[in-house]
Amino acid sequence: MSKVSGKIFDLKLFKKLFVFIKPFKLTYYFVSITAILLSLFSTLTPYLLKITIDDYIRPKNYSGMLFFVSFMLITLIFEVIFQFLFVFYANWLGQKVIKNLRIKLFDKIIHFKMAYFDKTSNGRLVTRSVNDIETISSIFSQGLFMIIADLLKMSLVIAIMIYVDWKLSLIVFSILPVILYATRLFQKSMKKAFEEVRFQVSNLNSFVQERISGIKIVQLFHSERIEYKKFVEINEKHKKAWLKTVWFNSIFFPIAEISSSVTIGLLVWYGGFNVISGGNISLGTIFLFIQMSQMLFRPLRQIADKFNSLQMGMVAAERIFDILETENIISENGKYIPKNIKGDINYKDLKFSYVPGEIVLRKIDLKIKAGETIAIVGSTGAGKSTMINLLTRLYEFDSGEITIDSRSIKSYNLKELRKHIAVVLQDVFLFADSLYNNITLLNHKISKNKVVDAAKKIGVHEFISSLPGGYDYDVKERGAMLSSGQRQLIAFLRAYISNPEILVLDEATSSIDSYSEEIIKEAIQKITKGKTSIIIAHRLATIKNADRIVMMENGRIVEEGTHKELIKLNEGRYAKLYKVQFEEQLFT
Repeated sequence: MSKVSGKIFDLKLFKKLFVFIKPFKLTYYFVSITAILLSLFSTLTPYLLKITIDDYIRPKNYSGMLFFVSFMLITLIFEVIFQFLFVFYANWLGQKVIKNLRIKLFDKIIHFKMAYFDKTSNGRLVTRSVNDIETISSIFSQGLFMIIADLLKMSLVIAIMIYVDWKLSLIVFSILPVILYATRLFQKSMKKAFEEVRFQVSNLNSFVQERISGIKIVQLFHSERIEYKKFVEINEKHKKAWLKTVWFNSIFFPIAEISSSVTIGLLVWYGGFNVISGGNISLGTIFLFIQMSQMLFRPLRQIADKFNSLQMGMVAAERIFDILETENIISENGKYIPKNIKGDINYKDLKFSYVPGEIVLRKIDLKIKAGETIAIVGSTGAGKSTMINLLTRLYEFDSGEITIDSRSIKSYNLKELRKHIAVVLQDVFLFADSLYNNITLLNHKISKNKVVDAAKKIGVHEFISSLPGGYDYDVKERGAMLSSGQRQLIAFLRAYISNPEILVLDEATSSIDSYSEEIIKEAIQKITKGKTSIIIAHRLATIKNADRIVMMENGRIVEEGTHKELIKLNEGRYAKLYKVQFEEQLFT
């Protein structure tokens, strides 16, 4: 949980928010002006009532009274109009700001390095992008402008009260420190309470999202009860965090209400006694002070409530700007944009670690010729997939170099670099959308006819056509409506349609059935022809025909050669691994 600043209003933080207000400066100034006018009209009404009582009702001047009542009516109409304009455009401004802020945040998140997502919960990022962003709108709709309007109103009320009768003003002001002190304590306590609330909301979101994503594991391993108990504990913490805010509200508002009632009682007692004894305080003045004391205390109570909204917005803004100011994106200094590449790849003295001090790749040297098909094999954790992650710049290597066509990959424009490399992963991710959109990834330059032609060439068209709606079939979240083999075929078609010069298959055939594997084998022959291909596989039978096989172990290349060359090394690691897999197949 981030440290609470303790500030009721963070001016430095608001200056950051103001950057997003700038495109709507006219609306911002208009809302500010309406706040001032609203304060003027709302304080004018009770003063007009005082004049009406003292100058027209008591002397029984009914024609003058009707004039002032009409004037009060016009004032109220203007107050209603400015109230509408103020509320509507304050909310309008808030929604415009958070729309642009949410776009900025999402753009930042999708450009983060993979290392950032390794350390950050998806649920927390969802909370920041949805809940926290929405909370920021309250700074404008329920917080800042409302507080400014109330402060202006209170300033005018105090000025009028002192002008009309300073003795009655002292009665009101004697109670004011109690409410001010209670308000200050309330605001500081609520700041901490809301920080805790946001933290617990993030925990709750993270937990629920992870368990729903992994519901199959939860049910297969009969851990529903365990997860239920964990949820109850997290939910209990969430409840306690919210109850803190309820507790502070329960204490503050009765104190404010009692203080207000005591003030009215004192005004009636002192003012009434003065009127009865023939003093200089008029009946209209007593009515004025009763109304204005409420106009002074009510905004204080409301300001405390609005400060809740403001503080929640400020806490949310702190969290958002923590992400926006995080420098964890891949440097995009490269400007080289090739139309085509040959596909020569060279790993030179490469070292890499996901966690500082825990080396994953140790001085890797590997040359891959353009058009060559190489296979990378080895046990889990040997560093096979890491080689691909570095080639596509999902992670930045610690030292050494990777070049494509004798150019450092860092000199390439990142977007263009990835255009020339297509990757098919073992765990295929499909979005809740149509098959067509999942294949093209919303690239409108790829026509449906082109997708159909590509599907026919690699033998996937028949399977897609058999689905309801064909290419428009909605695969639902993560492609839940398709089997793992079918998802793999779609991923392969997605890679094929991009027509890359470099193709990477990362365990692409490890979780599919024999029928799908045969289709993919045929497709591999077509797509790899004349292209640089890197195949990562556990099943050695699928890579026997590779031009070269690279055996990795503990982040190092320990053997390299063709299948025939490596199999001859009786004490070689590849030969032992192949022998184990061959024997397993004989007994299955």
